Amino acid sequence: MEISQEEKKIILGLARKSIASIYSKDDNTNNGTQESTTLNSKCGAFVTLTINSELRGCIGYITSDNPLHETIKDAAVQAALNDPRFPALTEEEFNIIEIEVSVLSEPFPMNNYDEIELGKHGLILEEMGRRSLLLPQVPIEHNMNKDRFLSAICQKGGFNPFMWKERTLNINLFTANVFSEKELEE
Repeated sequence: MEISQEEKKIILGLARKSIASIYSKDDNTNNGTQESTTLNSKCGAFVTLTINSELRGCIGYITSDNPLHETIKDAAVQAALNDPRFPALTEEEFNIIEIEVSVLSEPFPMNNYDEIELGKHGLILEEMGRRSLLLPQVPIEHNMNKDRFLSAICQKGGFNPFMWKERTLNINLFTANVFSEKELEE
């Protein structure tokens, strides 16, 4: 999906305003969403929060039945308050967070590990009633090769990190349009 610079600004603004509404109870987050086809499309999205380049929260949806602007608002609040790896974001932390958004393509089945392109494909592992996801930017940010990326998705799912070597796992791939406040400032 193509997302214009203006739409990226609106999306990032929606995420920031949604988190701000936690502290101010002011929900003025619908400006500019009515006329945008992109913002009304139904697709998955993740919102990632960082402080000084360190992860502070990341939650999203692989797919969504809601318009993108609603998915972004919900994911932003969930990332701030309900990522089980972190306590709820404080108002002081809100003032220093950086926001990154990943708008996801429709997932598609992987036939073999050779199809995975680092930096292009995210992974969704579904095995034994468990599901785990890693965004396409993860292996780049953590300097992973394909083997480490596959081990990481296994570990995130609660499996032996080398389970992927035993057989071809049930993995779906997806791409993402990833952008951040920092990128738009440059």
